[in-house]
Amino acid sequence: MKRIATILAGTLLMAFGYYTLNEQFGLAEGGFIGLSLLGRYFFDINPAITMLALDLPFFIGAFFLKGRRFVMEALLSAGALSVFYEMWHRFDLFHFPEQAWPATLIAALASGVVTGYGLGLVLKSGGATGGDDLLSMALSKMTGVSIGTILFALDALVLMISLVYLPLSLTLYTLLAVGVAGRIVTVMTREPKSVRNVKPIPVNVK
Repeated sequence: MKRIATILAGTLLMAFGYYTLNEQFGLAEGGFIGLSLLGRYFFDINPAITMLALDLPFFIGAFFLKGRRFVMEALLSAGALSVFYEMWHRFDLFHFPEQAWPATLIAALASGVVTGYGLGLVLKSGGATGGDDLLSMALSKMTGVSIGTILFALDALVLMISLVYLPLSLTLYTLLAVGVAGRIVTVMTREPKSVRNVKPIPVNVK
């Protein structure tokens, strides 16, 4: 139950950051969400369909490699993120009418901290919020590169492509947000270093 509660807390924070900060300040999205928006821009495909098409192969692969329990927790994470996002949207508690550059800069930094910490909680508890998380976890295991670094690289690649329709300023602010988030995820998911048992050197007492 503690792991499930931690996953739910993490997705609650992520949804808060994505709606309250990213959406209100016009920050873009990386990862599979960003790819889905590119699909709508280039081919007029519903992002919901694109997201499903991108996520499904990774969840199927995780089912065979990680087992049913892992996939169920990953689906719980992804579903909870959507539910909490809709919840924050309906509550609509915070409004930021002023979107001058200092406010947007602060929003980007805050988004990175909030979403990064939330995702770190989810990943540490064995969950995943989508296929891009699963892909990053797999690549991290194969290469030894931290999950946060891989997530940032994937997000940055998608955002660079998204410059075809996104303003440069918002893309740079979003890169800052995902960079902060990636760093926090790296710290939170870092494996603790094993400490070798050092035998004490015997001292001859005269």
